[in-house]
Amino acid sequence: MPIQGIIFDMDGTMIDSMPYHAKSWVAFAERHRLTIEVEELLRRTTGRTGAECMEVLFGRPMDAKESWELVHQKEEIYRELFAPVFAEVAGFKAFSADAMARGLRVGVGTAGDKHNIAFAFSHLGMDPLPHAVVGGDEGLAGKPEPAIFLEAARRIGVAPEACIVFEDAPFGIEAARRAGMRAVAVCTSHSAQQLGGPHVVASVRNYHELIESNFLGNLHAIPA
Repeated sequence: MPIQGIIFDMDGTMIDSMPYHAKSWVAFAERHRLTIEVEELLRRTTGRTGAECMEVLFGRPMDAKESWELVHQKEEIYRELFAPVFAEVAGFKAFSADAMARGLRVGVGTAGDKHNIAFAFSHLGMDPLPHAVVGGDEGLAGKPEPAIFLEAARRIGVAPEACIVFEDAPFGIEAARRAGMRAVAVCTSHSAQQLGGPHVVASVRNYHELIESNFLGNLHAIPA
């Protein structure tokens, strides 16, 4: 089936935000007098919803009210840190606009909540906007479960097998596989080896590499 839709993860894939998520986890943990190993925490949580992350961090089940109150604290720190230096992953907006100009349906499937989504889009100033956005505070299971990507495909009106996911994290790459989608590894925070898989059709550092290789023009050559 030819590719008809593209689904982007957000953090580390659309925007170069992962170092600031790491810093915000450290600051949040200090506020709550928790000792963390931030790289290990990120390994266990990147791609999971905020509520899921809080249960991992605190090591116990939480009700939704408590977990999301903690999420909002942590994400406020993240936005304060990232806002002054906000940056897209190089070439992202140009690549997304080109995809839409070619008639592809474009969606976003992120574990980020509505506040982080609004923050990202307000700074990106995308034109045109994606056709649909699915967030991690909509009650869907986080990655590596496929629910967020499957819902994004449903909202853009494209069968999963006709979608390509763009992801920067192992849980997201695995979620794409479970969803029956092919993937492009965006190596902003992990190596190509860490983001490998039989469904991964390309590994790049940024979108300029995809633009220069005419990736969108060659979609017809990607094997089913």
